[in-house]
Amino acid sequence: MSMTMKSIFSVTVLSAALAGCTMIPDYERPAAPVSPAYPTGAAYNAPDQMQARPDGLATADIGWREFFTDPLLQDLITRALNSNRDLRVAALNVEAARAQYRIERANLLPGVGVGGTGQIQRVPADLSPTQQATINRQFQVGASIPTWELDLFGRIRSLSQQALQTYLAQDETRLATELSLISEVASAYLTFRADQELLSLTEETLASQRQSYELTRLSFEGGVGTQLQLSQAEVSVRTAEQNYALYTRTVALGMNALSLLLGEPISDELRAQLERANYLDDDALPTQLPVGLPSDLLIRRPDIRAAEHQLLAANANIGAARAAFFPKISLTASAGTASSSLGGLFEGGSGSWSFAPNISIPLFAGGALRASLDAAEIRRDAGIAQYERSIQSGFREVADALAGRGTYDEQIRSQRALVDANKRAYDVSDQLFREGISNYLDVLDSQRSLYSSQQSLVQTRLGRLNNLVTLYKVLGGGWTERSVVEPPAEGEDSATQSAASSATSTSPSAPVAPAATMPTPAAAGVPAGASRAPAAPASSVGTAPAAR
Repeated sequence: MSMTMKSIFSVTVLSAALAGCTMIPDYERPAAPVSPAYPTGAAYNAPDQMQARPDGLATADIGWREFFTDPLLQDLITRALNSNRDLRVAALNVEAARAQYRIERANLLPGVGVGGTGQIQRVPADLSPTQQATINRQFQVGASIPTWELDLFGRIRSLSQQALQTYLAQDETRLATELSLISEVASAYLTFRADQELLSLTEETLASQRQSYELTRLSFEGGVGTQLQLSQAEVSVRTAEQNYALYTRTVALGMNALSLLLGEPISDELRAQLERANYLDDDALPTQLPVGLPSDLLIRRPDIRAAEHQLLAANANIGAARAAFFPKISLTASAGTASSSLGGLFEGGSGSWSFAPNISIPLFAGGALRASLDAAEIRRDAGIAQYERSIQSGFREVADALAGRGTYDEQIRSQRALVDANKRAYDVSDQLFREGISNYLDVLDSQRSLYSSQQSLVQTRLGRLNNLVTLYKVLGGGWTERSVVEPPAEGEDSATQSAASSATSTSPSAPVAPAATMPTPAAAGVPAGASRAPAAPASSVGTAPAAR
């Protein structure tokens, strides 16, 4: 082996040995800026919210088919997961981030190309060494390595790590979009059923009001009733007619909202099924949803995991900014055959090669390098704040849902008692009016109170069911179609695991997969039931980047 080839080999080995070095700051997950336990008090007295389920499942591990047992609702969720455009965009964003990661990772390896060149040049006599015009011909064929940067200080690996964390964040965002979509479909469906129940209630009330109006009109025409009583009865009828038109429109709008969430037109068959679902089922959802501890949110909530991956991406960008202060070494090489004629390209002795290393040392950039590093550190600090904000938002959402869980049942009991009391008051006032003891205004007042309390009861029952849906979502439920018997251990983030093959101190879960074996997250048109283990990045890697 010649000395030149030995030098090339030595440089290559050195660059490979140093390729694992980066200047990315060590990372440790920031402390959660929330209380170690959820609030307690009069609003949080649900008897079963702190009790474990008989099957031992955490709320996040309850499959959405086990939580939403209504077959029609399951069908709607399946359709939405297959066709919803927001979910499709989220999946495509994952694919774009994955492609960008592969681009950045490819820069670690030299590019190799094969090509040929030909050049024919006439040199005039006054420029020729022989004082005679000449024609020079040169042909060359071979392989070449375009400019390849030796990543001695980890700049390219830092950018690759940043792209990886961005990819993982996008995948978590896709999962968060999926969870939100499931809960939105469930809430829209429950609201549609409530609106239909209100429409039926209003229709019954309108029929009763019209019957009362006819009786009052007959009394008035018979000289028994007064014009005031007739006008008051008509006011009640017109009010009920107005409410009937309102709820008829609300039901139509609810159907349109479901169509948008499903991402497809509602067929006649599905429309008929929805129209038959004209009342709220108070037992449609399980109520035993153990909440665990606030620290569980870090591994159960995909939006929080996404925020941490974004923080890690910003942290990796600091390594690239630091590496810019150091020399940049690049290599250009080629090897092949060259000849002054095409026929001589493959003759003996026509071999040729070139090797051109280049080094660039930054001396003065007007403060641009320092400013780039400052900007990277500021973005990292902003990432810390955003991550902490996502934890605080998650804590607040769970606390709000728990407050609803602890108070809705009592509110519904009181509201049912109010409806019963108003029903008795209406019956008594109507009887007294028919006996001539009371006036018709008392009947109208008690009738309006009854109708109003019945409406409020439906709305409160809807609020209770929607609150259970929200509690299920904010605790991380909905990521899997079927219940998970054994919850995944912390750090078993499937996207992170599948994207990893070489440990680095900056990844929240370890590892980076070779581009050739990197898995594809859910593609556009995510199949119903597609699932992945919810887990968060591990936190045992170095020291926390301090907020400035």
